[in-house]
Amino acid sequence: MTDSVEAQAGTPAGPAAPDQPVQPVQPGQVRWRERLSPWLMTLGGFLLWEAVCRVFRIPSYVLPTPSVILVTFAEFRRALIVNSIQTLWTTLAGFGIAVGFGLLLGLIIGWSKTIYNGLYPMMIGFNCVPKVAVVPILVLWFGIGSPPAILTAFLISFFPIVVNVATGLATLEPELEDVLRALGAHKRDIMLKVGIPRALPYFFGSLKVAITLAFVGSVVAETVAANVGIGHMMLIAQANFEVPLVFAGLFALAAQGIGMYAAFAWLERRLTGWAFRRDAAGA
Repeated sequence: MTDSVEAQAGTPAGPAAPDQPVQPVQPGQVRWRERLSPWLMTLGGFLLWEAVCRVFRIPSYVLPTPSVILVTFAEFRRALIVNSIQTLWTTLAGFGIAVGFGLLLGLIIGWSKTIYNGLYPMMIGFNCVPKVAVVPILVLWFGIGSPPAILTAFLISFFPIVVNVATGLATLEPELEDVLRALGAHKRDIMLKVGIPRALPYFFGSLKVAITLAFVGSVVAETVAANVGIGHMMLIAQANFEVPLVFAGLFALAAQGIGMYAAFAWLERRLTGWAFRRDAAGA
C-alpha cells in the first residue's frame, strides 16, 4: 500500500492550462463605437416609433409614422427649406448679439464682486419672465417680421452666456490671486492672462446651451409675429390639420439645432482642448 501511495505521489501531474490573455480594447474600436452609437440609437428609436404606430394603428392625424413624415419632407421640401433658412437666419442673428452682449456683461460682472452682487438679482428676475409674454411688446415696438424673432432669440439665449462667463471669472482661486499679486501682477493682468483663459471652457460650454435656446426664441416669436419661418409654417399646418407637416417642421428644427450644437462642440474642442481630460489610449 505504501508503494502504491509513493507511486501516486511520484506521478507527475498533467500540464496546467495556461491563462487566457485578456485582449485589450483597441482605441480605434472605441472611437468607432462612440461615433456610431448616436446614429444607431436614433435609428432604433425611429424603428420603434414606426412599429408602435403600425401595430396599434395610430392614425396620422394623431401621430404620423417616420415614413409618412419622410414623404411629407419630400412633398413640401421647398417650403421647408425656405422657412428653415429664415429661422436659421433669425436664430443666428439673435445668437450673435447674445454672444457679444453676454460676453461683455459677463466680463463686467465677473470683474468685481460688488457688480456681481448688484446685477445678479436683477438678471435672475428678468430671466424668470416668460419670453412669450415679451413678444407682443416687441411687436408693438418693431412690428411683424424678423426683428421680434431676432430679439426674442437674443433675450432667451444671453443669460447662460453671462452666467457662465461671470462664474468662470468669479471662481478664480484666491490662493492663485494672492500668488500673482505677490509677483507684482495687477487686477487687470490677472483677469487678462489668467481669468479670461480660465473662463473659456465655461464660455464655450454656454454657447452650446445658448444656441439651442435661441432656436426656441425664434420659433416662439415666429408663431406670434411673423409671416415666414418654421414656427409660422407649423402654425398654418396645425390650423389645416396637416399633422405630418407639423412633425416635419419639428424634425427640421431638431436637425438645425443638432448641427449647430455639434459645430460649437467641435469649436470648443479645438480652442479649449487643454481643458479636457484625454484617455491614455488615445493620447
